[in-house]
Amino acid sequence: MKKGYFLIVLMVLFSITGCKKNSDTVKLGFIGPLTGDYASYGVMMSDAVKIAVDEKNATGGIDGKKIVLIAEDSEGKIEKANNAIEKLSSIDKIYGLIGGVFSSESLAVAPRAQAEKILMCSPSATHKDLTSKGNFIFRNVLSDQLQAIVFAKYTKNILKLNKVAILYIKNDYSQGLADDFKNEFEKIGGSIVASESGLPQDKDFKTQLTKIKTSGAQALYIPNYVAEMAQILEQKTQLGLNMKVLSADGFSNPEIFELAGDNAVDVLFSNSTEDIAKDNAKDVFVKKYSDLYSIPPDAFSLNSYDIAVLMINAIENVYNQSSDSEKASLLLDREKIRSVFHATSDYQGVSGTISFLENGDASKNVGVFMSVKNGTQYEFKQIESYRITNNELEEIK
Repeated sequence: MKKGYFLIVLMVLFSITGCKKNSDTVKLGFIGPLTGDYASYGVMMSDAVKIAVDEKNATGGIDGKKIVLIAEDSEGKIEKANNAIEKLSSIDKIYGLIGGVFSSESLAVAPRAQAEKILMCSPSATHKDLTSKGNFIFRNVLSDQLQAIVFAKYTKNILKLNKVAILYIKNDYSQGLADDFKNEFEKIGGSIVASESGLPQDKDFKTQLTKIKTSGAQALYIPNYVAEMAQILEQKTQLGLNMKVLSADGFSNPEIFELAGDNAVDVLFSNSTEDIAKDNAKDVFVKKYSDLYSIPPDAFSLNSYDIAVLMINAIENVYNQSSDSEKASLLLDREKIRSVFHATSDYQGVSGTISFLENGDASKNVGVFMSVKNGTQYEFKQIESYRITNNELEEIK
């Protein structure tokens, strides 16, 4: 009897201690590749989130309660992303998830986030179906469908190119962009003269490129991630393919210059328009990020920072409206947090002006960028910006 009583007391004490520990911190999660071929994407984005978390904690957190970021490494693999959301939802009890990084892992974890009422916002997952997974699922990035439609119209109507070849990778991101670009390009009178594919982490694309070389294509569209694009660009040069290269927002990672060097210059690609942030917010963030990590942030890192700030603000807003008992236990209303986050309108972030549409997509214009080399420095330069008005391409001056 005494032994049983002692065990009960221990369990009660453990329960009380555990509750107290949980009530001292507000947990956010991150899912993305932190190791492997695609690690640069996840590392850069999670580093941006860390800045937002550290800035908030430096001001006292939320009523003295510390913000904690729990970053899980997916390696870009669906099964590891599923393991990560299981841990973050069941054990860590996060209130918000920044990620996933890739469309495939985001599509995989979204149903669990929705079921557990975890506010989820991806800074980089562009698959058109993502936000249809539930009202807790958001993104602060262009959808594949929108950027592919705009870029197909730009290629045909502005660049005056009629014959394009596509080399895509068999994953949700790359194949989705390839399909949407092809559908729109052919719809407006263009011709896809070759459509070749590869597998994630492939290193040799010479067979596909040799077929493309004889296709009569005026341009090559490669809507992939940098690991594969670097190989494609190098092998394109080796095979003597002299055609314009087109890509999508996955090209915006500066690691492409480390991997491909001059082969990555003069590539045109689509991405969210770079708005001018008020009060020099972007310049301040870029300097802080560059000083901390010795590399400038990419567009997805800017998106990640803004998501983290907006999530923390939404949690704090609901916390301030909660009862004393809810504040003490940090049992906050997840529906209210989602509602506050969704109501974001014309927020001036480092990634530009942020508003969310009814379906959870960010309202974004589409920029056309070019990779350039100035002296010994590589950079991305926005050259134009567009939106779709009455199904027509409209330039934003």
